[in-house]
Amino acid sequence: MGLRHYRATNAAGDSVDFGQGEGLLTPVELLLAAVAGCSAVDVDVVSSRRAEPEELRVRASGLKVTDEGGGSRLDDVELSFSVRFPEGSAGEKARAMVPRLVELSQTKDCTVSRTVEHPTSVTMSVED
Repeated sequence: MGLRHYRATNAAGDSVDFGQGEGLLTPVELLLAAVAGCSAVDVDVVSSRRAEPEELRVRASGLKVTDEGGGSRLDDVELSFSVRFPEGSAGEKARAMVPRLVELSQTKDCTVSRTVEHPTSVTMSVED
């Protein structure tokens, strides 16, 4: 792939390129995108049953901090939703659902954000 250019591929063969350099998201940006994307899907799937959003944007941000041991991590990850629906009764009903859907995504439905919020065991090994 090249210096600082990586590819993640799932079992189905789908892939995403990432790394450092023009046109690439960094691993930290991918993590923020995963949190935002997971919650966007939660909001979109349910609200679309009433009305298809004309626009659905989720802005994700976080603070990179260094802990006492010198390791770095993100803290204070925040998502901001901007959802616009068509005018009319269906759009109004869908719009009214968004705050509750965002809350459910945070507290129950989004596997990615819930994993980030809770202590999660990560094991690493080196294969021969």
